[in-house]
Amino acid sequence: MTLAGDQSRSTLPRGAAVPLRIAVVGAASLIGEAVIAALRASKIPFSDIHALDDERSIGRPVGADEDENAKPLPLLPVAAFDFAAVELIFFCGRAALSERYAPGAAEHAWVIDSSAAFRARTDVPLIVADVNGGLLTGFGPHGLVALPGSASVALATALAPLDRLAGLLRADVATYQSVSGSGRGAMDELAGETVAMLSGKKARGRAFGRQIAFNVIPQVDRIETDGVTREERRLWEETRRVLGSTNLALNATAVRVPVFFGHSFAVHASFERPVTTAEALAALATAAGVSVVEAGSADELPTPATLATAPTQVYVGRLRADPTRDRAINFWVVADNVRKCAAHNAVLTAQILVNSGR
Repeated sequence: MTLAGDQSRSTLPRGAAVPLRIAVVGAASLIGEAVIAALRASKIPFSDIHALDDERSIGRPVGADEDENAKPLPLLPVAAFDFAAVELIFFCGRAALSERYAPGAAEHAWVIDSSAAFRARTDVPLIVADVNGGLLTGFGPHGLVALPGSASVALATALAPLDRLAGLLRADVATYQSVSGSGRGAMDELAGETVAMLSGKKARGRAFGRQIAFNVIPQVDRIETDGVTREERRLWEETRRVLGSTNLALNATAVRVPVFFGHSFAVHASFERPVTTAEALAALATAAGVSVVEAGSADELPTPATLATAPTQVYVGRLRADPTRDRAINFWVVADNVRKCAAHNAVLTAQILVNSGR
């Protein structure tokens, strides 16, 4: 394999652990910093990580995670960076940044894009590494890969093993999505509103158009003319595509809740074939990226404030037969939207590309 910017690498024996040069665009974002932390914890060999962002974010170091030996990275302007100097690039910022720089960067390197810029393009693979990562086998030394939204990643990861088990026909889903899905500013607003209200003051309600502290908002993203929000439509379109099931009926209501990290889902799934709860639990327990929390265990219930902060798992609990429908089960899903569904999925996708390309 010949990697962009370093022709000498093609002379190394197949399987050699070649240190990659990596760039993270949007490194000042929540996802960007989480990707840097996930890279440092991964088995991907790298020699350099270049932290990049647009001009308005320049001026502070990034990547100072919990590892006391990890050095902060200087944040550099993306406009001045030569993408031919790296082999792997993560885009973690606004869609506008991806639209401007990702196509050109993909001519030189593997580009993994976490924004919404290319998710709807059928010529760009849409990847949840634990579900359909096999689509990247033989991908080549450069090119563009899109990642679904965090809610779609969590839902597809939980539904995929059940679909393989009994043939998924329909899923009715209610999401309970944390404010970190809207970025650092939304988290700051939740914190500020909470302090204000506990101090007897009024919440301003800017990030979501209304108060989020001590509130539940049945709207994630813009409501379109048919009454469906853009997030609900994305969840439907992206999950069906990742599962490879164009006929899947998926009905969603997306709700924003006053939680900092961790998306939660109430799922009601119907199947082609009869399925018992024991069979469903067994299928989930052996699935990649899934951890089952059974009734009576020490954890007992997966919640955002507890289990969802583990960065590598989608948690499933409260699994039970649907008493109103045959061949149907109900269950609860929780996952860290920033670390598991965005950053960890991005790095797992990169690992597949690295393994496939060597």
